[in-house]
Amino acid sequence: MRVENLRNIAIIAHVDHGKTTMVDKLLRAAGAFRANQQVEERVLDSNDQERERGITILAKNISIEYKGVKINVIDTPGHADFGGEVERVLRMADGALLLVDAFEGPMPQTRFVLRHAIDTGLKIMIVINKIDRPGAEPERAYNDCLDLMADLGATDEQLEFAMEHVVYASAVNGYARLDPADGNDDMYPLLDMIIDDLPAPEVDPEGPLAMQCVTIDHSNFVGRIGIGRVYSGTVRQGESILVVKNDGSTSTATVKQLFTFDYLGRTECDEIGAGDIAAVVGVESTDIGDVYTDPENPVSLDPIEIDPPTLSIIFEASTSPLVGRDGDIVGARQLKERLFAERENNVTMRIEELEDKSGVEVSGRGILHLSVLMETLRREGFEFQVGRPRVLFKKDDAGHTVEPVEQAVVECPDEYAGKVIEVFGNAGGTMTNMASGTTVTHIEFKIPTRGIMGLKNRVLNVTHGEGVFYHTFLEYGPFAGEIGGRNNGAMISMTTEKAVAYALGTLQERGALFVEPGTECYEGMLVGERNQPGDMVVNIARTKNLGNQRSSTADISVQLVPPRTFSLEEALEYIIDDELVEITPKNIRMRKRLLNATDRKKAAVRAMNAAK
Repeated sequence: MRVENLRNIAIIAHVDHGKTTMVDKLLRAAGAFRANQQVEERVLDSNDQERERGITILAKNISIEYKGVKINVIDTPGHADFGGEVERVLRMADGALLLVDAFEGPMPQTRFVLRHAIDTGLKIMIVINKIDRPGAEPERAYNDCLDLMADLGATDEQLEFAMEHVVYASAVNGYARLDPADGNDDMYPLLDMIIDDLPAPEVDPEGPLAMQCVTIDHSNFVGRIGIGRVYSGTVRQGESILVVKNDGSTSTATVKQLFTFDYLGRTECDEIGAGDIAAVVGVESTDIGDVYTDPENPVSLDPIEIDPPTLSIIFEASTSPLVGRDGDIVGARQLKERLFAERENNVTMRIEELEDKSGVEVSGRGILHLSVLMETLRREGFEFQVGRPRVLFKKDDAGHTVEPVEQAVVECPDEYAGKVIEVFGNAGGTMTNMASGTTVTHIEFKIPTRGIMGLKNRVLNVTHGEGVFYHTFLEYGPFAGEIGGRNNGAMISMTTEKAVAYALGTLQERGALFVEPGTECYEGMLVGERNQPGDMVVNIARTKNLGNQRSSTADISVQLVPPRTFSLEEALEYIIDDELVEITPKNIRMRKRLLNATDRKKAAVRAMNAAK
């Protein structure tokens, strides 16, 4: 039976193609806000980092009432690092809006989210967004979407549906049109197509209860909250349910509270019927994939599998000489407790204490995935240090070592294409496709995840800042052997003092500086990069010797090049095995694991002897 007054849709797209802005306008068109109500842009990106980075990190649920139909809308992340969110929440939907920029067309992460939507069997409606953008080519973008769907193995039924259901929109200007040339200036054509053409949930309202948890929320008052779709029957507050885990183990629980989604919020209710999306309180330690069902007539549902992590990083308490200057929380015990609390909420990460208790290993889907957690911790007042990201290998069925492989795409001016290909070749990449436009060349590569680290800066350097670089997890492939890392050595401070302009003026002739006059430095801290291989210990506090004679040039000030700064992701990609990134609420510093130069030499000798 179809529940005709319900629609469950997901919005999928590449990063920055306008998903969250589109949801804002749909909410406004459906009357979620008062006419004069001031609402922040991208209202669903409530997380501070989501607003600052301009990306969606967490999948979110809202609902819209339009013409008597409740539309549950799932706003999904577009970045592949948060693919664990995308894979699961699509299970709640019957249809999807594929949002594509009319100028850029489908991009690598469009492929990533679209593949999941096709595999889930969703009906896909194409929305060509940003048709008002200069240089936009809506028809080309639409045809590219169909080609991509065919390439990803869409069924004939999915392709026919997409061909017949396309909307042209400008989310930022608040209009959707069936033809780019129409004069329509509101969102109603899109809303009408959603309720008229996207399928209603096909469920069994009279059957035994079957609901699957696909997202976990957490409250300090009630603990874990399981969110998912009711596939059959009705879930009722106060009722006893059977909880079936992915491994087949079972337990019973009582539904203490029940919530449905209502515009931007949740409304407590007594019962929720088949086809709707519910939030259930009362199932202790609920996990992704848990099935809530009738104890008398249990229903089995396919388990939910989350793609395994591809990178891991060791979190340790800070051992910096400057520890405690910026943050309030510096202890190893507090760091461990906070990371274990994250493990309760964030099922896409694997968080385990090391056997020797020296730190906590956190595994995730990529540098961005892991750095979001680090940024959250530093904003909470933590000081800590992390090592170089480590790629997680695994064994295939034949016992061979395989490693994660990424699809990377670079778009750059034609004259830099050769340099880009050379950079990827040195990092273990293989070019799979190349298309030259009038001014821009589009190049695709397959490259091990190990080779991706640090590659963005090299691509930007050889394209003079004009290259656009995207990558997404593709598959596990054969181990690619050794891949070259950072070629240049580091400048390492020999003392714990503030940097002085005179010393930096001399050092900048040897390479690029990371600090400026007045920067607090310490022994073992990375203060710059040499122009050649091999580390160099430097004195960043050296001053000019004063003689008893004046020189005509004595008072000429030192002209310093602005220092090179690193974001958290860039610092993680830059360091090598014997280096760490120190993270505080105010600073991101790079340092050697062993701060003393003599200790580093002894360690190098021991390593050389062990290799023999």
